[in-house]
Amino acid sequence: MPPQFVLASASPRRRELLASLGIRFSVVKPEIDETQRPGETARDYVRRLSVEKAHAVAKRVDASSLVLAADTVVILAGDGEVDGEILGKPENPHEARVMLQRLRERPHAVCTALTLLQMEAASPARELTRLTETRVVMRDYSDAEIEAYIASGDPFDKAGGYAIQHEGFHPVAHIEGSYTNVVGLPLETLKAMLAEIRFPGFEAGS
Repeated sequence: MPPQFVLASASPRRRELLASLGIRFSVVKPEIDETQRPGETARDYVRRLSVEKAHAVAKRVDASSLVLAADTVVILAGDGEVDGEILGKPENPHEARVMLQRLRERPHAVCTALTLLQMEAASPARELTRLTETRVVMRDYSDAEIEAYIASGDPFDKAGGYAIQHEGFHPVAHIEGSYTNVVGLPLETLKAMLAEIRFPGFEAGS
């Protein structure tokens, strides 16, 4: 019998993507401090949060569970910047407006770290963490389109202040890499991780 599968995320987009794989799961929202540490790179930051979310939820579920945690960041590279600036979730219309104006017609990276924590009551937990990165270029949307999108309320729970799949805004010109990563859960990476731990239905070659 497969272990209880727990998604350590309250994101409705991640729930929908995980359900598309035919996996039955429960949801437990992680409660951690998401403050970026001084000198911590964007990629180290997203990786650390993914691991911390998995362990925070593991303490609250059955000892034979499989916990999946994810964290996604939008990284906007600037002139002379090696790592780039993290654009988080806008807290108000002004922040959303500034983010969308800065992203317009520019490339950025969307990075998602996935952590699988495979727990067994009589054995040490097995931990896998993988990083997926997609290059995204935004189209030349107008200020009026930005205002209409902000008025919809959609930007406020999303890294970078946008959703690639939004039917009214369509902010993205093109991407290089995983589409589902930009939505918030890179399914290609997840399926490879599930195959690596031999989760039923996702074994290599299945």
